[in-house]
Amino acid sequence: MNDVLLEASGIRVGYGGSEVIRKLSLSAAQNEVLTLMGLNGMGKTTLMKAMIGLLPIREGSLRLAGKDLSQAPPFERVRLGLAYVPQGRMIFPTLTVEENIEAGLRKGERGIPAEIYKFFPVLREMRRRRGGNLSGGQQQQLAIARALASRPKVLLLDEPTEGIQPSIIKELAVQLKQIRDEQGLTIVVSEQVLSFALAVADRVIVMARGAIVHESARSALDESSLGKLLAI
Repeated sequence: MNDVLLEASGIRVGYGGSEVIRKLSLSAAQNEVLTLMGLNGMGKTTLMKAMIGLLPIREGSLRLAGKDLSQAPPFERVRLGLAYVPQGRMIFPTLTVEENIEAGLRKGERGIPAEIYKFFPVLREMRRRRGGNLSGGQQQQLAIARALASRPKVLLLDEPTEGIQPSIIKELAVQLKQIRDEQGLTIVVSEQVLSFALAVADRVIVMARGAIVHESARSALDESSLGKLLAI
């Protein structure tokens, strides 16, 4: 693949004596949305946590723009261009929307980048409101905005549609593609909602038992064929 930005090569990841990710390799190009799909327990969240450094990579390598991050701590990965929005969003409920976003700024930076409120205008309207008082969809937008404040090269999103109503899911798909197009951002998203995955993806990877069992361009898949793959 041309212009590979993020590359995992033969990585193994697990918990204690249990191995969850087995010799997995994948890559994501600059300005690409890569969607990871699979049933619960197939390793998607484990892979995300390993990429951001919350779980150690036991073997193999993870490279961002050619730099090996395999043993780097999470803060160093963020500094070099990775950003992570975990499953469940994990915003700061007692801080305002504005304070939540400011928490994602790089050290020494002041002021929220204007494009963040352009992508998520509702957050500008609610910037003085506490994060815990937002709806689930608004909290997801806030979590993504906080991640974007670090000016990443790659955005990792784990189950972003969880607990969000269908109308907001459609809006989020549009927003992510706008962010990709305008920021030249690479997005790796773990997802189970088929319609959302197909709406945002340039390429789809299906995982089962910690391994990749299918990979194809979005243009080669429809909802029916992908559903069959996920049922395997």
